[in-house]
Amino acid sequence: MAEGDNRSTNLLAAETASLEEQLQGWGEVMLMADKVLRWERAWFPPAIMGVVSLVFLNIYYLDPSVLSGVSCFVMFLCLADYLVPILAPRIFGSNKWTTEQQQRFHEICSNLVKIRRRTVGWWKRLFTLKEEKPKMYFMTMIISLAAVAWVGQQVHNLLLTYLIVTFFLLLPGLNQHGIISKYIGMAKREMNKLLKQKEKKNE
Repeated sequence: MAEGDNRSTNLLAAETASLEEQLQGWGEVMLMADKVLRWERAWFPPAIMGVVSLVFLNIYYLDPSVLSGVSCFVMFLCLADYLVPILAPRIFGSNKWTTEQQQRFHEICSNLVKIRRRTVGWWKRLFTLKEEKPKMYFMTMIISLAAVAWVGQQVHNLLLTYLIVTFFLLLPGLNQHGIISKYIGMAKREMNKLLKQKEKKNE
């Protein structure tokens, strides 16, 4: 058991080191984005919503086709991939990195590796369910996809995408400030109250 844990830890460390090397040119940008997403200042949440709203208003105004939208998005990613490693050190000054910043960059890369592992793990579980319980797999997939299709039919595609993007960009800050855990705790307490009331009525 201990040997397996050590192997998993070593593999995680190796993957994190590899990702750090790949993203070294993006280090300054990632640290700045991390500060914004974790709401280190009070005006960061409205700034995030403002930027996202401005981007989606432009998309709504221009109304590009799917092919044009995907092409522009990929072109933007290619430009960022080329320009950011060149411009970031000149703007932020990578030679001014502190030990604390290096540690935070390591934590960010480690978290990204863990998210990738969880995603792959869920994907593997899905295929395991398909092999072991095919009926449950197909029923779950059909019901889930039908629900998503119904939501997509009721809500405008652009509005739905805007809400999803905004939620995911605000999610790190919500977790950091304990807002999600607070409301989950409130929901659990309310559920427990309802269950206790139901038990008393049954008695």
